[in-house]
Amino acid sequence: MGKVYLIGAGPGAADLITVRGARILGEAQVVLHDALVSPEMLQWCPQAQLIEVGKRCGKRSTAQRFINRQIVDLAGKHERVVRLKGGDPMLFGRADEELQALEEAGIEYEIVPGITAALAAASAIARPLTRRGIARSVAFATQAKAPDTEDAQLDASADTLVYYMGRDQAAAIAARLIGQGRSPATPAWVVEAASTPHQRSRQFTLRQMAAGEAAAWIDPEHPSLLMIGEALGMRACEAAPEGLDAARESRAA
Repeated sequence: MGKVYLIGAGPGAADLITVRGARILGEAQVVLHDALVSPEMLQWCPQAQLIEVGKRCGKRSTAQRFINRQIVDLAGKHERVVRLKGGDPMLFGRADEELQALEEAGIEYEIVPGITAALAAASAIARPLTRRGIARSVAFATQAKAPDTEDAQLDASADTLVYYMGRDQAAAIAARLIGQGRSPATPAWVVEAASTPHQRSRQFTLRQMAAGEAAAWIDPEHPSLLMIGEALGMRACEAAPEGLDAARESRAA
């Protein structure tokens, strides 16, 4: 049996994959990749057979059971098989189901982590997810759920919240957070296609997001993140640039 590598492709930009991930892609015979993996990313493995098995919200996609079976079958035919996942394989990537299938079949595997979209989005807007004296906890959440399962009660107690795949529920998420005690003035960002040429972002307040302004702005053709928390607000130098200039002049004098 061959070996299977679950590799995180990162948030989108081809040069944000890890060095290890790029090296293994260059050695793979087969690469099963998500729909959101860019053509530029696949240039790391020109020698490999490419199989798209990704899932897109609201669009026809490959069933997870079929993906599991494909990975196992291909590992019986090839020495190196790569399952290339957007972001990091271990965060909202259904890695558990694929790893279980590999373990049941007795197939060796290795996991290569990647940069998750939340970190790329924070860099895109130059806002840290944590900030001394303001935020020291972060929660990653998703509204997506498996069929025939009930909605989990999300713990919104973290200082900074990042919602993956929350586009269609942006207004409901914001309204629920306000109902749970969050200030309507809390900064609430939307970041689309982080690290790619299509990247764009916009800041709202939680009140504006609850009113549907964020949902109206979001482009459904690109993956987006909702980022909520006081750490994402303006820094003092941005809020009052004239005060910063005066302080500089005082020091110079």
